[in-house]
Amino acid sequence: MGGICGWIGYKMPVNESRKVLEYMIQPIARHDYRPANILVNDKSALAIIGHPKHVYTFQGNGITVLLWGDVRFKNARHDQPDAIQNPAKFFLDHWLINSDQALSNITGEFIACISDANQNQCMLAIDRLGTRSLAYQAVGEGVIFSTSQDALVRHPLATGQIHSQSIYDYIYFHMIPSPDTIYKDQYRLLPGECLTFRNREIQKRPYWNPVFIETSGRSFGELKSELRQLLQSSVRDAVGSASVGAFLSGGTDSSTIAGILGEVTGKPAQTYSIGFAAQGYDEMEYARIAARHFSTNHHEYYVTPDDVVAAIPQIAEIFDQPFGNASAIPAYYCARMAKNDGLDRILGGDGGDELFGGNERYAKQHVFSLYEYLPAIFRKKILEPWAESVSGKTQQPLIRKMYRYIEQASTPMPARMETYNLLLQHGPDSVFTAEFLETVDTKYPALFLEQTYRRTHAKSLINRMLAYDWKITLADNDLPKVVKACELAQIDVAFPLISDELVEFSLQLKPNDKVKGTKLRYFFKEALRDFLPNEIITKQKHGFGLPFGVWLQEHAQLKALAADSLNDLKSRHFIRTDYIDTLLDQHLKEHASYHGTMIWILMMLECWYKSRSG
Repeated sequence: MGGICGWIGYKMPVNESRKVLEYMIQPIARHDYRPANILVNDKSALAIIGHPKHVYTFQGNGITVLLWGDVRFKNARHDQPDAIQNPAKFFLDHWLINSDQALSNITGEFIACISDANQNQCMLAIDRLGTRSLAYQAVGEGVIFSTSQDALVRHPLATGQIHSQSIYDYIYFHMIPSPDTIYKDQYRLLPGECLTFRNREIQKRPYWNPVFIETSGRSFGELKSELRQLLQSSVRDAVGSASVGAFLSGGTDSSTIAGILGEVTGKPAQTYSIGFAAQGYDEMEYARIAARHFSTNHHEYYVTPDDVVAAIPQIAEIFDQPFGNASAIPAYYCARMAKNDGLDRILGGDGGDELFGGNERYAKQHVFSLYEYLPAIFRKKILEPWAESVSGKTQQPLIRKMYRYIEQASTPMPARMETYNLLLQHGPDSVFTAEFLETVDTKYPALFLEQTYRRTHAKSLINRMLAYDWKITLADNDLPKVVKACELAQIDVAFPLISDELVEFSLQLKPNDKVKGTKLRYFFKEALRDFLPNEIITKQKHGFGLPFGVWLQEHAQLKALAADSLNDLKSRHFIRTDYIDTLLDQHLKEHASYHGTMIWILMMLECWYKSRSG
């Protein structure tokens, strides 16, 4: 919980600045009982709020420094942990000597701000994987910024105009990826990025670029030993002096965190799991296997359709822009259990799949990549024309499987991963009104994904996909899902598996240590085979998926909420009314879980709008 907001470059009486800042920080403070630290002068104003051990400030000679998060420094002596009395001052001293080195020296989750009112300049930065976001807008001679877009738009000079392109992108991605925001002329920093504002100009640059070492010759035994040590140190750092529990889905990551947590604390870990009374969605038994194996103090809760109805307005409101990942609801109820038990923090297992190669699409794309080994003339002159000629026709299952494979395998990355994109399947012309489509660039999402994918210079397919997912899956989707769900539950959250040390370790693994053929997380699972239960090692990946589409057909109140939301959405004139009618009346009956996802996305968009208009 917590965050920062402020501005530089706008002259305003100190009393007025304080009033504006107090108004801005309200959305950040709404779920945080701690008082905000407000620092103002006639040219700048800054506010920061959060746990005392996550909030550091310094003022001197017209310079103000804010550091927020679980901040540590690489060059701090391990035998003198209290040597740095003020991390904000420590960071500033190093920044003035060498800005690049100062940022590279910070480790952990952080937001950094250095404001120099005398020179009308500032610096903003976020951590390497973008655990929390930071939005900004340049206006005239100054810049406004905040970890919350809800806070930023409260500044009298900020733009609160909804950006049509962002609405389109939300339907495409189910979220709005950075650097864009829901608002026109407002942007967010990318993971590992630094912004400087000087002479009325904004410049951005990455201060960290991952370098994959794809030919490492280190032995399995050496790597296994280091992994275990890093897991323990990362969990230990995440625990600190707080009372801590852990999410436990029964997957590889959460089970690993639960087991390590018990090791580093020397007592049974407090673990929390969510179940669903819906066939094909409940994985509570795997969580119980892990809980028994590690002798955790385990807590369970089964989310009901009534819970979903109650949580939807709260979930829509807590996100500062439309967000369509339905797993935020089970994450919220899970975090709320830990909060009700009096814990300060809960540990999430997010990131392990993206560091060590655990997502199913990695194996799938490996199979598709084998197609490229066929001679080009054979692919282009024979296979692809044949697949095009039979596509869509009634065929025997084997023939249909063959031409579908060729269709997908011949599509270049990363577009190949969007084959099942809901918006593309339905067709933008069928979903959006013609008037709305005239205001957006329908090609932008594909171009954005292409640029993101090409930004990494890794040679192997798996490492290019991993780096891509650090941005698209983690920073833009999974991390904000859990962060905001925990904020709503009023409990802090940490992600030990994406510590800087574990990220650097993962960069050293050879590609086939991550995905060996179609074996996912090969090294990670082999290294922990004597630690994790065998059932966890061999299980298929699932997660906290919400059975929304199934419940939508059975639960009258949930169905009414969805129908009312989508019918209200018609009045905004960017979704076709006939598409909404077909979606509710026909598509949902044909395939509840598939089309239920689009209903959820549109429903949460309307609920977000309503949360801002009330």
